[in-house]
Amino acid sequence: MQIRKADHIALLVKDVERSCQFYVQVLRMEQIPRPSTFDFPGAWLTKANFQVHLIGEAEAGRAAQLHPGYRSDEIAHGHGSHIAFEVDDLAAAIQHLQAHDVPILGGPRPRGDGVQQMYFCDPDGYIVEFFVWSV
Repeated sequence: MQIRKADHIALLVKDVERSCQFYVQVLRMEQIPRPSTFDFPGAWLTKANFQVHLIGEAEAGRAAQLHPGYRSDEIAHGHGSHIAFEVDDLAAAIQHLQAHDVPILGGPRPRGDGVQQMYFCDPDGYIVEFFVWSV
């Protein structure tokens, strides 16, 4: 067996529309069709050959039960499950996040291997990392 590529991550979310708005407006992902056979709320988004599949909770409060969130010190250092996206310009990414009122919760800081990284959260508290290779 050989893994060919990373394809997607699936996230259980409280409000599909709110999360979809975040991933489209803030992360500039594109919403794509998902199979019509799915009988539960959700949305699929894509960017740079990677997808985020949002799954709407079937029972109110279930997303918060399964992902109660992280402490601020954990978020600041990326000490938790997170999604990482390489960006071309970290300063521009910071400006973009600030323009969308998304607080930066950690960094930017050097990772120690030539990468500058920073962290913020999506509407359900999932940690998102932006990073750039330093020149």
